[in-house]
Amino acid sequence: MELTHWAYALSESMLSEPLPRRWAHSLGVAERARSLALVLGEDAALLESAAVLHDIGYAPSIATTGFHPLDGARFLRHKEEADERVVSLVAHHSCAVLEAEERGLRADLEAEFAQERLDLRDALIFCDMTTTPDGRRTTPAARLEEIISRYRPDTIVGRFIQRAAPEIHAAAARIERRLAEAADGHQPM
Repeated sequence: MELTHWAYALSESMLSEPLPRRWAHSLGVAERARSLALVLGEDAALLESAAVLHDIGYAPSIATTGFHPLDGARFLRHKEEADERVVSLVAHHSCAVLEAEERGLRADLEAEFAQERLDLRDALIFCDMTTTPDGRRTTPAARLEEIISRYRPDTIVGRFIQRAAPEIHAAAARIERRLAEAADGHQPM
């Protein structure tokens, strides 16, 4: 539990005052991660920690490139000496490699941060893409629509999220299948 306590305290200290809506979203994503504990087994605390930290790169005090997964992961690695698996999940959350490509930062992201296991990447995608900006639950389709509407289809984020949509839906389907299997008595991931 030490990892999660540290993650919540850090995220709150960096997001709650300057970006309260982003903080609410992060709390909702972390809550969603807790709901996956049955299928995550020993990786439940790892995912919850990454979930509450996934948007830390938006914090004004550390935002340098304008690409929050990279800024957040660099901060966690170099300033916080965070668990490398948490760092990797933050760096690559929600198909970040596609947005990095749109921003000309894909080579940097891939060179600096290894990808975590697919099942954990899927879980973080699921948590992020089933949580509204205000921290409430939603569907991946509604979340994608909201992002495109907020950023517009012809922006970097709009283009990226449209390209990522098939993988986001596939990841959510894989997690929903795991949850259904767990409810039927199958083992964690």
